[in-house]
Amino acid sequence: MSRLALLRHGHTEWNRAGRIQGRSDIPLDNTARAELAGYHLPPPWDAADLWSSPLARARETAALVAGREPQLAPELTEMNWGAWEGQRGIDLIADPESGYRHIEDWSWEFLPPGGETPAELWQRVAAWLNRIERDSVAVCHIGIMRVILAKAWGWDFDGPAPFRIKRNRLYIVDLNGMRPEPEPVRLLTGDAP
Repeated sequence: MSRLALLRHGHTEWNRAGRIQGRSDIPLDNTARAELAGYHLPPPWDAADLWSSPLARARETAALVAGREPQLAPELTEMNWGAWEGQRGIDLIADPESGYRHIEDWSWEFLPPGGETPAELWQRVAAWLNRIERDSVAVCHIGIMRVILAKAWGWDFDGPAPFRIKRNRLYIVDLNGMRPEPEPVRLLTGDAP
C-alpha cells in the first residue's frame, strides 16, 4: 500500500505579492528559507521517498525540510497559467473580460489563455502517480495539489473545496483507491531527530 504526502513549497516574493507563478521559476524568499530551516518531516515521512517539482522553490523546500536532496519529477511542475503568469489574481478577477475565475467556478476544463486545464494537468500527474511504489513525499505546487486532492475527494471544482491547502502541512492520499486522509499532518519544528 503506497501513500503520497503532498507538501506545498514555501513563500516567494510573487506569492506574497499575489502574483500567479505557474511555471515561472521564482525562488523562495529569504524569510521562507529561514522559516523552513526550522521544520522537518515527521516520522514515518522522514524515511519516505522524497520527490520534488524541478522548480527551484519546490526543490529548495524539499531539501530544507528533509535534510536531503529530492528526486525530481517534471510531472510535478506547476500548472501552466500561460498569459496570466506574473499577473495578480485580484487584478484579473476585477476585469470581467479576463476570463479568470475563482477555483470554486473552474471546472476540469478551465483554461488560462495559452495555459493548460486542470484535466490536462491531471493526465500529466496521473502517469507519475501510477509509478509510485513506496510511501513518498512530493514537494510541489498548489495547482498540483488541487488536482490530486480533487480526484481523491471526488470534487469537480464546483462549489467550495472539501479541503484547504495550508503551508507546512502534509496532505496524505492513499494511492490504492485514491482516498484522502481527512486531516493534514503538520511538519515538526525544532531539531530533527
